[in-house]
Amino acid sequence: MDDPEAEEIARRVREELARRRISRQALADMAKVSISTLEKALSGKRAFTLATVIRLEEALGAPLRPRPAPPPVLDAVTASPEGLGGYARGSVRWLEGRYLTLRPSFGSPGDIYAYLTTIEWDAARSHLVFAESERLDSAFAQTGSVSLPSQSGTVYLVTNVEGQYRLAILSRPTIKRALYGILSTLLIGHGSQLVPAAVPLAMIRLGADADCAFGRVSPDHPDYGRYRAELEFIVAEDFARFPR
Repeated sequence: MDDPEAEEIARRVREELARRRISRQALADMAKVSISTLEKALSGKRAFTLATVIRLEEALGAPLRPRPAPPPVLDAVTASPEGLGGYARGSVRWLEGRYLTLRPSFGSPGDIYAYLTTIEWDAARSHLVFAESERLDSAFAQTGSVSLPSQSGTVYLVTNVEGQYRLAILSRPTIKRALYGILSTLLIGHGSQLVPAAVPLAMIRLGADADCAFGRVSPDHPDYGRYRAELEFIVAEDFARFPR
C-alpha cells in the first residue's frame, strides 16, 4: 500500500482503539498478528500488507480501507436518440394520446379508411412510439418510432421493417390538437409488384369518451361528411401539397 493509504489506515486503527478502549496488544491478539507488526505499521516504520489490513478489519468489525465512491446515480434516460430529434421526455407529452386516423381508401375509391393510432413514450427505448389498431386489415397494422426534429417541428411516424419504410409526415398539432400531412407507403400492384403511393393523412386527437367510427367509411355513412372535410382541409389549408 502507498504511504497516504497506509497513513489513513493507521489513523483509523488508532481511532478504533481509542473509541473501544482496547490496547494494541488486545487488537493484535484478536487479529492474530504480532504486536511487533502492528506497532511498526502504526508508527509508519512498516507498510500495512493487505492480509494484515483484512485481519484487522475482521477483528474490529469495521472497514479500514478507503471505499471507492459509489457510481453517480444517473437519472433515467429521458431524451430520444439524436436520430429521432433528441427530444426530451417532458417536451413531447403534448403529443401522447389516441388519434382518429383518416386517409382515402386504397381499395375503394371515394371511401375513407379510419383507424386508431396511439402515441406514447417507450421508457425502454427512450422515445415516442406509435401503434395502429382498429384496422379492418389488422395484419397490416403498423408500429414504429416518432421522430420530432427541432429544426422544423415536423412530426414523423416511421416504420422500418428490415429496411422497408413507411412514413407519415405531419404538421404540429393545430389548436384542436389535430395532425395533418401525408402518408407514403407501398401498395400491391400488378401481380406481386409493390407500388409507391402517397395520400393525405389526418390524425384527430380523441378524448377519453370519444365515440367515432372505424373501418371503411362510405359516402352513405353518418360520419362521412366530417371525415371528408378533415381530408380536404389538408390541401385547402396548405398542410400538404400534391402537385400534378
